[in-house]
Amino acid sequence: MVAGPLGAVRAYHQRTKHLPDQFAPGPGYMDWANQPDPFRRFKGARLIELPLICDPSSVPFGALTTPGAVAPQSLSLDSLGLFLELALGLTAWKEFQGTRWALRSNPSSGNLHPTEGYILLPPIDGLSDSPSVYHYAPREHALEERCSLSKGVWRALMGKSASVRCIVGLSSVHWREAWKYGERAYRYCQHDVGHALGSLRYAAAALGWRLHLLSEPSDADLGTLMGLTRTEDFHNVEPEFPDLLCLVVARPEPPRTVRVSDEAVREIANATWHGRAARLSPEQVLWPCITTMETNAVKPRCEHLVQSSIRQEDRDPCPVPRDQSAGPPDFSVIRRRRSAVTMDGRTSVSLETFLAMLGRTMPDPGTVPWDAFPFPARILLCLFVHRVDGLQPGLYALIRDPDRLAAFRAACRDDFSWKQVPKSNLPLYQLLVGDFRDVAAHISCTQAIAGDSAFSLGMIADFVRTLKEEGAWAYRRLFWEAGLIGQVLYLEAEVAGVQATGMGCYFDDLLHLGLGLDRDEDSWQSLYHFTVGGAVEDGRLTTLPAYFHLPSERRTNALRRGPLHS
Repeated sequence: MVAGPLGAVRAYHQRTKHLPDQFAPGPGYMDWANQPDPFRRFKGARLIELPLICDPSSVPFGALTTPGAVAPQSLSLDSLGLFLELALGLTAWKEFQGTRWALRSNPSSGNLHPTEGYILLPPIDGLSDSPSVYHYAPREHALEERCSLSKGVWRALMGKSASVRCIVGLSSVHWREAWKYGERAYRYCQHDVGHALGSLRYAAAALGWRLHLLSEPSDADLGTLMGLTRTEDFHNVEPEFPDLLCLVVARPEPPRTVRVSDEAVREIANATWHGRAARLSPEQVLWPCITTMETNAVKPRCEHLVQSSIRQEDRDPCPVPRDQSAGPPDFSVIRRRRSAVTMDGRTSVSLETFLAMLGRTMPDPGTVPWDAFPFPARILLCLFVHRVDGLQPGLYALIRDPDRLAAFRAACRDDFSWKQVPKSNLPLYQLLVGDFRDVAAHISCTQAIAGDSAFSLGMIADFVRTLKEEGAWAYRRLFWEAGLIGQVLYLEAEVAGVQATGMGCYFDDLLHLGLGLDRDEDSWQSLYHFTVGGAVEDGRLTTLPAYFHLPSERRTNALRRGPLHS
């Protein structure tokens, strides 16, 4: 039995596995009267409305995958509003029998949205004369000013670079997921952080900006910068827990860190803060298992980790090089992203499309969004191929870190063929040929969508190795990597004319058993399931525009604004 934080994290993962005859501990029913509000506000904080940009972009989505392909925009209220809308804003409302709920650019487990966004900005005309910390309110598409900083603190954080646009932070309200999913909710919150990170990176790319996840700052640093450690501002309400911090820059430059000195921490902590967090539920139910993770998966300050060495130039070109001048506009792809609820069981994708999608998931730090992720690739894909024209149905594996092929192969069943898919230019291997539709559905908690799709997959983490090398907190970043892969697949599916959805419900050890992995070992663990195919629209639902609820004046002004891109 492993002791300490590492043992606690591994024990949590084992405890929260779903089994065919026993699901992870959860509430057992939906307490609708206690459902958390998906939109947090800070009472008493100044609210600054952001512009809405409704004009279509002339930039094709294909251009976003190459850093620098889009000319960088200046930082203004317009560009800031567009950035936050594309990253964390609303994309539509759905309505059924009097119940209405919002969809967002960043997907979320159960559409519960535990992720909150914060942004540290320099002085901007129409916003503030001083650097400030803001909370993003997506329903209002507005910023809540939490704190004004001195220019000295801003310079200390930003250095001398004139390219810096802002710092973006993410936090999680674990209760929002635990309300529905119980103990397994902590996993789902981390998935959502990965999705939001991808959403931030694509939004930045749409404006010609670069975004780097900062690996050095600790959770304590993040909590201070975002005001999350201010107990008086979160008194008797659901707490938020810091996740990550990203630096947004305009010009190509080496990723660097924000070094939060003790002096800067003290000045920020002692600054004048505004607003108190509003309560989200009448009552919060505590799950001790999640509290244990909040205590043991805390990130310390650490040095910048070595990013994956797998670069585009180190492998053969992607099988279908993307034409940057063609394809749907970037704004439309991001705004129309949806999570499929049902698949039609008929739609197939071409082999070229399939390989191109998988190619975008490869951890190439010279492409978006992988240039934002400073950690080594530790997740491979186990693929159930159902309907890919030109490829035999069966079980396949995409080894995203080819250096781990031998280790994973040794851990798997002896009867796998390990035939590399010819002309794929990817570390993609055929393991078994056959019809795996029923198997895929059964493993994914009997969800038919996993078998009715064109293909589905499980994301397998190099689990124990990562935790031992990077610390117990790395449990979180493994799920971020899984969520980031999911965000790539979500958007690539939209470009291909199909849809995708993430599945957090699956029978963990059934997939391990099918691969031949030792059930008593946790060296390799499945962290997320995903499926891609032809979605079936639910005709019973009414769709409403993203910001129809805002005053007509704001929507009219949005239509009058000129496009940011010429």
